[in-house]
Amino acid sequence: MPAIAEIRSTVALGPDPRGCDLPTCPVCADTMVAAEASAYLNDNVISYLWTCDTCGYGFVTKHSVKRFACN
Repeated sequence: MPAIAEIRSTVALGPDPRGCDLPTCPVCADTMVAAEASAYLNDNVISYLWTCDTCGYGFVTKHSVKRFACN
C-alpha cells in the first residue's frame, strides 16, 4: 500500500519528547511511538520519517539539535 508523504518542519525547543509530546497522525489522530527511519542531514539537523500504522499516512519532521561541549 503506497503511503503519501509530506515534509513538516519543527524545531525542538525542549528535551526529548515524552508520551504527551509524541506526534499524532494528521489524518486519523493515532499517536505514533517510534519513527520508521531517521537521517542526519547537515549541521545539527536530524530528519525523521513517520508512518501511521492505522491509516498508512506518512510525513517527515526535521529537528535542530544543539552541540554539547565536553570539558
